[in-house]
Amino acid sequence: MSRHSIRTLVVGLCALTAASQAVPALALVAPAGGAPPAPHTAARALHAQTLADLATAMKGEAYAHAVYGLFAAEADRQDLPAVGKLFRSTAQTELHEHLHEAAPLLGMVGGNAANLRQAIEGETYEHEVMYRRFAEEARQDGDPEAAKLFGEIAADEGRHRDAFRTALAVVTTGGGTIPAPPKADMVSVPAGMPKVKAARTKANLDTAMHGEGLAHAKYMLFAAHARQTGNAALARLWEGTAEVELREHFAGEAVLAGLVRDTRENLRMAVTGERDEATTVYPGFAERATAVGDSAAARFFRDTAADEARHAAAFQKALDRMS
Repeated sequence: MSRHSIRTLVVGLCALTAASQAVPALALVAPAGGAPPAPHTAARALHAQTLADLATAMKGEAYAHAVYGLFAAEADRQDLPAVGKLFRSTAQTELHEHLHEAAPLLGMVGGNAANLRQAIEGETYEHEVMYRRFAEEARQDGDPEAAKLFGEIAADEGRHRDAFRTALAVVTTGGGTIPAPPKADMVSVPAGMPKVKAARTKANLDTAMHGEGLAHAKYMLFAAHARQTGNAALARLWEGTAEVELREHFAGEAVLAGLVRDTRENLRMAVTGERDEATTVYPGFAERATAVGDSAAARFFRDTAADEARHAAAFQKALDRMS
């Protein structure tokens, strides 16, 4: 999934051009490290472009869910409870409706063993390659805070991988104990400017936040599947790890990126992004899916575009009330 999340207000939530500007906005993006994970059987009949668009949509919705949660907390700090409630309700729509509808089309969730293998692959890449590279580049570029954070997250991802490996052995052999879930070290994200200076560090933070947002969303889906199959211990491991990805990793990166601003600015970014999704990105995805006969995916894209139009209108109304 390509990365385009921190940008000026004229770029929307789903703008598909890469940039990293002083004022952050939201965007749909492609997955870290290249192509998305191999889909499970349910998604194999879809055209490759449709699968790519679904992966882009899923990652963008996961990112929006994470960001709107931070925007809601900032609205609360500014004694704007109605705006906070709006951001939270929209975040829940992104996670519990859009993501849950896209996941089966993409074939994101498999059996417990398959889900663990998918997570092990992702955590290994982040532990051994991505975050170590990001840390070294931040050191080279004179951003020591980012280098330190990236190094700490790399270590966390290694521990997550090891816990998932142990869980996989339990699931496949029937013997042993699922590891206890990790506990998130909660990070508060107040409004503020970026704390890093290098363009490369900003881009790497953007990439990392999109990956952490998606990991949280996927692990919550995997947790739901584990509970449905009667494996409560595995569900707790997924849920605890998901919390670390969102409340600790994503939040820590958001502080350095200066992701949260004044609530007026946050609303402006949300309006711009939701309108772009409603009028450009999702209609484009729907048109491509229709052209290759992927009717269920096209319907999802059209329905989501309509939802995003309603979100844009609600955010604009809240912004007008503040003017």
